[in-house]
Amino acid sequence: MDVALDPIFERLIGSPGTVFLLGDIDTGKTSFGMELLKRASAAGVSGAMVDANIDQSTVGPPTTVGLKFCQGLQQIDYDTLREADALAFVGSLTPREHLLPLVAGTAKLIQRAREAGSSLIVVDTTSFVSGVYGQTLNYHLMDAAAPDFVVALERGGELEPLVGIAQRFTSAEVLEAGAFAGEGRSAEEKVTFRETQFASYFKGTSRWRVKPTVFMPTLPPEFDLHLLDHLVVGMEDGKGACSGIGVLEHDPEEDILRMVSPVTEGVKGLRLGSVRIDPGGRARGPVSLRDLFGTE
Repeated sequence: MDVALDPIFERLIGSPGTVFLLGDIDTGKTSFGMELLKRASAAGVSGAMVDANIDQSTVGPPTTVGLKFCQGLQQIDYDTLREADALAFVGSLTPREHLLPLVAGTAKLIQRAREAGSSLIVVDTTSFVSGVYGQTLNYHLMDAAAPDFVVALERGGELEPLVGIAQRFTSAEVLEAGAFAGEGRSAEEKVTFRETQFASYFKGTSRWRVKPTVFMPTLPPEFDLHLLDHLVVGMEDGKGACSGIGVLEHDPEEDILRMVSPVTEGVKGLRLGSVRIDPGGRARGPVSLRDLFGTE
């Protein structure tokens, strides 16, 4: 363990609030967040994680923002964090062109954690930190999160633009540190981890018929249902919350859609995602809803 980070952990636990984690690929954001929550739990501070890393999801399945309350957990690790206490559907494995649902979903779950009385809320984020898009994404995430602290985990100044944005456009206390020693993953390991998270979520699923009238966006008349085969969808409860996710299956003989999901109750509508996966959780590539519907 890097003892140089001990003063940062002590600062965050001594004055708990919302902690926003910034970092490029494999700088240890998730490992840092889990270590912080472990130390907070040991100190009697109630903690929660809001996981906005929609591709390498720790809390909940990929394509979602997940919230996990950590108070009362005997351990804080990938296994105990996997099952979310609340979800927000983004519908993609990348934040590109999905900034609005990612920002709105993250803000919604942070607010839920605050209302539940969590003293320390750790916000894990994606690794999109470079270029204009990375700056725009993280600016809006920080603006919506209203963090008390921003922790920048960097190797050599790559986060300088984002640190400047955090200092100029938020009231957060900005803490800079080196990359946190954690479990870095190769590109192949990242794919395997994502598939494992999907497979774990869809274990013990059910299938049932879906009416073509329950979707957002609304399907136009004479829509080709085959185009939705293997598409990930968000399952909404009609009260502003996501009950879970599912995958659509098209039956060509009957020309109907079936849902594959572990969630069987409390669903009033389905939000179309922008990625297809096969039964084993392997991504089949992104889907453009604009192209799918032939409209802007």
